Amino acid sequence: MKYRPEIDGLRAIAVLPVIFYHADFSIFQGGYVGVDVFFVISGYLITSIILSEIFNTTFSIANFYERRARRILPALIFISSFTVFAAWSLLPPIEFKDFGQSLFAVSIFSSNILFWLESGYFSAASDLKPLIHTWSLGVEEQFYILFPIAALIVCSFNRKLILPIICFLFCVSLFLADFYSSSQDVTLKEASFYLLPTRAWELLLGSLIFFLFRNFENITSKILLNNIMSFMGLMFIFYSIAFFDNNTPFPSFYTLLPTIGASFLIIFATKDTFVGKLLTLQPMILVG
Repeated sequence: MKYRPEIDGLRAIAVLPVIFYHADFSIFQGGYVGVDVFFVISGYLITSIILSEIFNTTFSIANFYERRARRILPALIFISSFTVFAAWSLLPPIEFKDFGQSLFAVSIFSSNILFWLESGYFSAASDLKPLIHTWSLGVEEQFYILFPIAALIVCSFNRKLILPIICFLFCVSLFLADFYSSSQDVTLKEASFYLLPTRAWELLLGSLIFFLFRNFENITSKILLNNIMSFMGLMFIFYSIAFFDNNTPFPSFYTLLPTIGASFLIIFATKDTFVGKLLTLQPMILVG
């Protein structure tokens, strides 16, 4: 897969708002949407890798999981080890016991399920959960486990079915997310936030971008269109960061704004556009 430095720059736009949101900067009250931007990026990259190799009959599940492990585990082990010492020094016994449970859940990529069962992401209690941010890693890893297996099965029958199935699952997941996020049942709201079935559509949106590039090779051939659409995508994300808050139902149809914004950036922010040049600045690439 061809390296795109602007994707690294987009990762910076995904990561920094989340950090500033948790640092309680008021202008980043919707900074949590960075996670959704990241899901779209991950869905696009992983689908590009998996389906390109499946279509070329070079895909190996063992090789794929080995590459994922080499990419994720070193940083995860380092952060988890560092957090153990910090938690042992700073947390009261009860919270340290809960931390031990979360550490185990992280090791089997199910921390999103544990945190759903325990409390809300936006609650004050979440400040005492050092590993709470790993919930998104749990969602991603569960997707990484299921998607390649499902893609292999479908393609073994008829590879033309993969796009309609992705579209169907995208719609089901999005409508479930909006329905549960609008529910008066707190448990359903938290399930919508944390669990894969209501987050899968964001990753699958990235998958759809792969097919868009595959079926429309000249979609980014017009510089003016690229500049307009990439700038619009950036504004969608910035608007979400500035005007969404903890009362915005999430994930829901509202989440389409930052995720479509991320999609526009992936598709149209080429190296010749103003936004593309912004994303490929060395500090942005470094952070990403």
